[in-house]
Amino acid sequence: MTTLIHHIAEVRDALDQERANGRTIGFVPTMGALHSGHLSLIERTRAECDVVVVSVFVNPLQFGPSEDFSKYPRTLEEDTKLCEEVKADIVFAPSVDEMYPAEPLVTLSAGRLGTILCGHTRPGHFDGVATVVAKLFNATGRCRAYFGRKDAQQLVVIKALVRDLGMPVEVIGCDTVREPDGVAMSSRNRYLNGEERTAASVLYRALNDGLDAIKAGNADPVQVASAMAGTISSEPLARLDYAACVDAEDLQQVTAVEKTVLLAVAAWIGSARLIDNVTATPQGAAIQEV
Repeated sequence: MTTLIHHIAEVRDALDQERANGRTIGFVPTMGALHSGHLSLIERTRAECDVVVVSVFVNPLQFGPSEDFSKYPRTLEEDTKLCEEVKADIVFAPSVDEMYPAEPLVTLSAGRLGTILCGHTRPGHFDGVATVVAKLFNATGRCRAYFGRKDAQQLVVIKALVRDLGMPVEVIGCDTVREPDGVAMSSRNRYLNGEERTAASVLYRALNDGLDAIKAGNADPVQVASAMAGTISSEPLARLDYAACVDAEDLQQVTAVEKTVLLAVAAWIGSARLIDNVTATPQGAAIQEV
């Protein structure tokens, strides 16, 4: 039976009691609108931890003034049922007022990690991510936290957050879950009509073209990124945001593909901004997180 909790003090007390009883805590932070990608995170957490907590919170701090906060899908009843099906123990679904009882006077900065790639297009986004994740970790306490690698930049930011602030959290990246045509599962895929959904597969094709360029011996990150950008630009329904080939660990520019790199793309398909990535060796092989 999954317990639905809305208050920070209640979830903190419940998890403190579980730890006092010698049980390990696994935490899956989400913004709800759960899909198979989220469920795979919860299932892995269930396999590795004694107690599974899933948060459902649409965080206003990570949305810009012209972004989709007001229309972002909110499906708590359906999400809770899905969590129960995959045997999550707790769904923590605080309100905005619970998380931010007053306008925050102190927030966190993602530093240079928050100004590149997606951060260039969405200024302040990763500051909002860092702030809310810190608050969630403060509520859940010592745990293992599971995040999807589709949001690669977010994963790098959160690992840096935990490392730099000395939080008692082990951050674990999990494989991207894809549709049969390669499209990465995302809550924002709900915004796509049929034609747009077909067009969305161009992001994954672009990543594979980047891998092929490296495999063919092209070690110039600018040319690899250009190959991916060209693929996306060839799709009439896609509007390129960026295509990048960067260091997989710190997201900085590289002068040559001589070690593990992250191939990352972002594009608008209709009204939805979609992202995707793969991690690649200098031989052009897609690998899991380093």
